[in-house]
Amino acid sequence: MDLGQPSPPSRKPRFRSEIADFWRFIRHPHPVSRQPGRSPASGLVADWWPGVGPGRILAWAAVLWAVNLFALGPVAVAAAGLGGVTHRLDPANIPWLTAVLWAPLVEEMLFRYGLRRPRQVLWLVPALVPVVLWGPKVWTGLLLAAFVILACWGTRRRAEPLKGWDTTWRRYYLRHFGLVFHLVALAFAAVHLSNFVFNKTPYWLLPLLVLPQWLTGLVLGWMRVRRGIGAAILLHAVFNAGPILMIWIVMRLAPTAAS
Repeated sequence: MDLGQPSPPSRKPRFRSEIADFWRFIRHPHPVSRQPGRSPASGLVADWWPGVGPGRILAWAAVLWAVNLFALGPVAVAAAGLGGVTHRLDPANIPWLTAVLWAPLVEEMLFRYGLRRPRQVLWLVPALVPVVLWGPKVWTGLLLAAFVILACWGTRRRAEPLKGWDTTWRRYYLRHFGLVFHLVALAFAAVHLSNFVFNKTPYWLLPLLVLPQWLTGLVLGWMRVRRGIGAAILLHAVFNAGPILMIWIVMRLAPTAAS
């Protein structure tokens, strides 16, 4: 059962209102309401249909690109220089399909799907371990598809209010949802440390390397709770596509400079 139900129809919020909503949300995360403007629908549709136009998704991606490029990115680059850290990414051989299609689906299901459906975390996260460890292959792709279908099967009925699911552990989860939300964002950022090669790097520099992923995880978590898992996956894919497209253009126009 979803932790909440779609809000009644209302006027589409302005982008600045969404930014303000995000800021309020990360200070006091709460899982029991969706973004205004979402129309009532079945639990499956409400959770998986993005319910947001491409312009709004691009606007959020642009905010993330700008903040990461001009604020958090330089901090991460400086930390990498101090710690002798290099990136594993080869600009001449970017796995764009993995970054744009595979990673958004796998990472959103692993980290943020359970924010609104915590009972499914008990089976979904352990089940996704081989998918994460072995990466995109035919058999892991089939496993992933099966897990998504099972998750959808569990949300096929109309979303219901919180009434009827009044248990001790549910109340405990709601009381500590803010802690869970921020731990998920930190875990998402920490996983991306695997993108780097370290050379006697001080431990205190490690968090600085993944500041962009930390901020991105906060926005994706807000998007998942307020608009659904489909919107979070879509934003994740668009966000990943931007830098890859930029690198591809630079490689085409100035391959020496890119190297």
